[in-house]
Amino acid sequence: MIMESIGLTPSTLVFIVLGLTLAAFMWGRFRYDLVALAALLGSVMLGLVPADDAFMGFGHPAVITVAAVLVISRGFERSGVVDIIANQVLKVGERLLLQLLVLVGTVVVLSGVMNNVGALALLLPVAMRLAREHNTSPSLLLMPLAFGSLLGGLTTLIGTPPNIIISTYRGNVTGENFGMFSFTPVGVVVALVGLVFIVLVGWRLTPKRSGQASTEEMFDTANYLVELKVTEESKANGLTLHQLHDELEETIPVLAVVREDNRRAGYSFHGVLQEGDILLLEAGPDELKLLEDKVGLSAIAEPEEDNETDRDEADSENGASQPLDERQPVDTEGLQLIEAVVRSDSMMVNRSVRQLRLNQQFGLHLVAVARDGGRLKQRLRDIRFQTGDVLLLQGSENEIADSLATLGCLPLANRELHLGQPRKLALSIGIFALAILAMLFDLLPAAVVMSSAALISLLIGVLPLREGYQAIDGPVIVLLAAMLPVGEALETSGGADIIADALLRFGVEWPIIVSLAGLFILSMLLSNVVNNAAAALLMAPIAASLAKGFGVSLDPFLMVVAVSASCAFLTPIGHQSNTLVLGPGGYQFGDYWKLGLPLSLVVMVVAIPAILWVWPL
Repeated sequence: MIMESIGLTPSTLVFIVLGLTLAAFMWGRFRYDLVALAALLGSVMLGLVPADDAFMGFGHPAVITVAAVLVISRGFERSGVVDIIANQVLKVGERLLLQLLVLVGTVVVLSGVMNNVGALALLLPVAMRLAREHNTSPSLLLMPLAFGSLLGGLTTLIGTPPNIIISTYRGNVTGENFGMFSFTPVGVVVALVGLVFIVLVGWRLTPKRSGQASTEEMFDTANYLVELKVTEESKANGLTLHQLHDELEETIPVLAVVREDNRRAGYSFHGVLQEGDILLLEAGPDELKLLEDKVGLSAIAEPEEDNETDRDEADSENGASQPLDERQPVDTEGLQLIEAVVRSDSMMVNRSVRQLRLNQQFGLHLVAVARDGGRLKQRLRDIRFQTGDVLLLQGSENEIADSLATLGCLPLANRELHLGQPRKLALSIGIFALAILAMLFDLLPAAVVMSSAALISLLIGVLPLREGYQAIDGPVIVLLAAMLPVGEALETSGGADIIADALLRFGVEWPIIVSLAGLFILSMLLSNVVNNAAAALLMAPIAASLAKGFGVSLDPFLMVVAVSASCAFLTPIGHQSNTLVLGPGGYQFGDYWKLGLPLSLVVMVVAIPAILWVWPL
């Protein structure tokens, strides 16, 4: 075996593999599912994980339960349950504290009965709309909303993957899993205290970025929308738009082509350019010079900044500075400008416009990209998209929603609330209620119950099969399935006992509550640099070894890991919810700890006594 040939103990090799894995997670160059898969295969080659057991994680109950919960969550969205709630949230009024209370309170409740990332994704457009209607900076609403989704996930078994992982781990050790509401007594207390802290104090610690209440300032397209005329001498004369882009070696979005007073959207213009055609496009100074030098196009008209009448007319036509909910298409053929945020599971992450074939395959033009609260000035073709990027896209009004869903982007504006069909609404609630009862009375294991609920939802049409598959977050599933054997290797190699012994030596002269606090802090810090599910997988065996060393009950130690693994409040990369609001809120990396650190301390101070009260040693 490789392990024997290099003369290292199994525990040492496990620490090396985990160290490299954590470093790769923090580096962020490769997706976390690929990093986890590499860690698994490396463990197999080193003899830490038996080859026959390498892929057993893909059939693990925790993985199956997470996948089923994601499908059920999408069924809630499709049936209209959440939209009914969101429609009421929009009536909250202009008082900031009331907005925060209703928004954060709603996401806390929703995150207990559906995946917390899904709950945030549904309320994010609602928060953006509230901010615009009441001239509130979204930065004051979005970070509290994201943190509220994490707090809400603590309240039930299905609220967040760490709870499912901890429940399954307990079942493997004791023969009995935690139930659906085993997490509720502690989770509800922590969530309520966290909600009160965020609403009364926490929001004051978030940055207030002026001008973010309407991101049309980030995407001030009126400063860049120009009209260029094709002349007889223009090299563009006789070229298609695709050939024009090839000549330029740059994808400069053509919003519309005007010919003899007839306007066609750029995405639907498939003919050749002729003398006299006017191109309406988005371009900065560098692009304008490129257009003139390479294809002989020069600006003939541009909105004048000192001419308010002309500017207003241009803005009205182009949708450049109107509120996005009121923007009109540039032409009569269904051209629409829409903002969208790149999700962490989007196929766009680390890919460019050309690699995605955004126009040819999805019928979308990329007009602008905003990151860290400001518009990117580099060439669009050179931009590799990142999670949390806010995109300004142009596309067909009838097809843009489907294109965004396929790409993995969440629309931030013009999101209509659909109340769904009453029959599907009742069926969705009924299926979920039956699943909860089955789990409450321990009729079947959670994986079987939730999978059955997901299957029934698909069979009776609550959710189309295609959307059911789309709802399953592939990277998260691969991460869980790959890291489960690696986490077991940490335990079987003796690595977990080594870490637990170190904590025991540190806490031998202190009350056990101090060791619980140390376990909480260690798990919380880990969850802020890696996926929270991975943190729970790695910390569960350490918690078990620590409880064994003290000779006390396993339950309070596992509950500490469950809570702390979901307290990823310090960084935007610790949890998908944090990443999802990064772009729309205009936050920077260092903004998160200002609210996240005091909130983490509040949660720890409340959670540990609550855990010891509900789950005594």
